[in-house]
Amino acid sequence: MDLAAELARFNPDPALAEWVGRLLEKSESDAAFIHQANLKSKRDELKIQALTFELAYYKRIRFVNKSEQFSVEQRELFEETWNTDIIAMEAEVEQLSATSKPAKRSGAGRQPLPDHLLRIEHRHEPESCTCGQCGHDLVKIGDDISEQLDVEPARFFVHRHIRPQYACRTCETITAAPIPAAVIDGGMAAPGLLTWVMVSKFMDHLPLYRLEQIAARSQVPLARSTLSEWVGRVGVALQPLSDRLAQLLRERSVLHADETPVPQLDPGNGKTKKAYLWAYRSNDLEPGPPILVFDYQPGRHGEHVRNFLEDWRGHLMVDDYAGYKALFAQGVTELGCLAHARRKFFDLYAANKSVVAAEALRRIGELYEVERQAQELDAGDRLQLRQANAQPKLDELHAWLIQTRMTVADGGATAKAMDYTIKRWPALIRYVESGVLPIDNNPVENSIRPIAIGKKNWLFAGSERAGRRAAAIQTLLGTAKLNGLDPHAWLKDTLEKLPAWPNSRIDELLPLRPALH
Repeated sequence: MDLAAELARFNPDPALAEWVGRLLEKSESDAAFIHQANLKSKRDELKIQALTFELAYYKRIRFVNKSEQFSVEQRELFEETWNTDIIAMEAEVEQLSATSKPAKRSGAGRQPLPDHLLRIEHRHEPESCTCGQCGHDLVKIGDDISEQLDVEPARFFVHRHIRPQYACRTCETITAAPIPAAVIDGGMAAPGLLTWVMVSKFMDHLPLYRLEQIAARSQVPLARSTLSEWVGRVGVALQPLSDRLAQLLRERSVLHADETPVPQLDPGNGKTKKAYLWAYRSNDLEPGPPILVFDYQPGRHGEHVRNFLEDWRGHLMVDDYAGYKALFAQGVTELGCLAHARRKFFDLYAANKSVVAAEALRRIGELYEVERQAQELDAGDRLQLRQANAQPKLDELHAWLIQTRMTVADGGATAKAMDYTIKRWPALIRYVESGVLPIDNNPVENSIRPIAIGKKNWLFAGSERAGRRAAAIQTLLGTAKLNGLDPHAWLKDTLEKLPAWPNSRIDELLPLRPALH
């Protein structure tokens, strides 16, 4: 029924008719608004239900047991994506739930910001110094302080060096302060800029063309040819420091070694060939600052290891690669990596939930528990704990392996996993003979892992010389990081000092903990 038409039949007062008409229009508008609001509420409710279900699914897969079928970097990448997606879905639910307030996630409290950072204070005073309720003067009773972390992108600036020229009227000579020594004579790059380039390229794995683009955003032209020249010259200047670290490393009695393939450009064929980056690391259970040395070589032959170690004789922790075998015939003592043996059984268990693999993993886990208990002990107490707790477990593991192997058919994955451990047994158990020998090769594998990540960015080494230069610089930056130093701060300070530094005091420039020089 048309209420306006029915009202017109009674010929009411025009003002009343107009008022009723406006009232009717408002009622119709309100009804339409309520209808749309109800529809939106239903849509939001359905979307919240869908998001809640998806959020529960993501949380479930996020916190399931880790799988070793992915590398650590792959797992971290997936976890980063999962965490981002979970937070985004929670934010969407909060936006859609008009009555709910953002809930604090358990265990996600804000960490205090580092004390060493520059604080820029912003004071926010009330608009009035009188009370908005009664009009009386306000009295300060304290401060409510909150902090936010901020960052500036790479900021380029210019150092202007002014050297006044003074003349002697009598003898007609000119005197001026000497030009400060620099890593690159006459170059326009200050140590801070050179440090930024080196750290970005060799620690953050950014190719030079990306650094060129970053500088261009600040309207600073840095040609790749110029950046390449700086990298080459700085690499030459730092090479003696890397060589000295290698000498100090060979003075240690226990070392870790590992290698990773690196594609190297082969200009003649227009393709790449396989080179190798060898990594050597000191033993964390021995006294002294940690040292990490990279050695770039065109191949994987054992002669490269022998050439690097020279006449070194000690305990060497390695995997089962045949290239190391000649060393063990020349007086080097082999240490086997228990993590490699464990990995064989883990792969077996992940593939078919093998009962044999599960039992092996349990027994190996008990050995690592002993190492966890011995982590803070000195060498003597660690040896005593290993002899008392680890040795019996190793004996039991070996007896179980021999007995179980006789029941397993040859050629299968179970037999191969057990044969690897049995064949490597003398090297695997050698660590219990001392309180300073490591149980596995994880320290050097962890140190070489960033190189594997970087390969995805820089794709290949341009030449063997470029590979050796990269190895030397990564040696210094990697060792600085192991020693708890800020690689950027250390390198900048070193590049400032190096041009005038005497070679007899080169050890003072090494990226080692100062208290342990």
